[in-house]
Amino acid sequence: MINKKVKSVTEAVNGVKDGMTFMLGGFGLCGIPENCIQQLVKLNIKDLTCISNNAGVDDFGLGLLLQKHQIRKMISSYVGENDEFERQMLSRELDVELIPQGTLAERCRAAQAGIPAFYTPAGYGTEVADGKETREFNGKHYVLEHAFKADFAFVKAWKGDEAGNIIFKGTARNFNPVMCGAAKTTVVEVEELVPAGSLEPNQIHVPGIFVQRIFEGAKYEKRIEQRTVRKKS
Repeated sequence: MINKKVKSVTEAVNGVKDGMTFMLGGFGLCGIPENCIQQLVKLNIKDLTCISNNAGVDDFGLGLLLQKHQIRKMISSYVGENDEFERQMLSRELDVELIPQGTLAERCRAAQAGIPAFYTPAGYGTEVADGKETREFNGKHYVLEHAFKADFAFVKAWKGDEAGNIIFKGTARNFNPVMCGAAKTTVVEVEELVPAGSLEPNQIHVPGIFVQRIFEGAKYEKRIEQRTVRKKS
C-alpha cells in the first residue's frame, strides 16, 4: 500500500529553500494551509515567489511571510485586505503580478494537466496582455498564457487518507484542487487523516496520485476575513 503520510509539518516542508516558487491554496482566509505557512515563517527562507489568489491579511496567512519580508514576488488576483502588501507594492519592495482570477486558476490547472500554455480572451486589449503573444480565432482575440512552474504546492483539505486521497469541505474547495499536482512537490495538510481505504471512493475530490506528502494539521484558527453583523434594533 502506498503511504504518503509524513509525521509533522517539519517533515512535510523538507527541501524548501530560498528563491523557490510556491503555490498556496485558499480564497481569502478560507482553506489556506495555515500550518505550512507558519512553518515557512519559522524557517525564515527568503526571496520567495508565491502564487496565491490573495496575500492573506496583515497578521494571518501569507501576511505573516510579508511581515518578515520573505516574499520577493506575489502572483495574485486580489490583494485588497492587506495593508503591508499595499505598502510594499507601492514602495516597490515587492514585485507584484496581478492577473485575472480565471487566468490564475487556469494557469494552475494547465500545470496540473501538463499543458504548457493556452489561449484566453481575458485581458486582451489591456496591460495584462502587454508583451504576450495574441491570436485571433473565429473573429475573437486571445492572449497566450503559460502554465505556472512551481517547486512546491501547499494545499489545505478537510479529510485525507495515508495514500494521499483528499476531500475538501465547503468553499475550501477553491484554488486548492487545481494546485494539487501542479508543482514538483504537492504537500497537503488535512484536519483529519485516516487510514488508506477509509474514504468512500465516490466522495474523493483529488486522488492521491497528485499528492506527494500529507499530514494532519495541529490546529486551525479558521479566521473570518471580514465579519459584519447586524446592529441591534
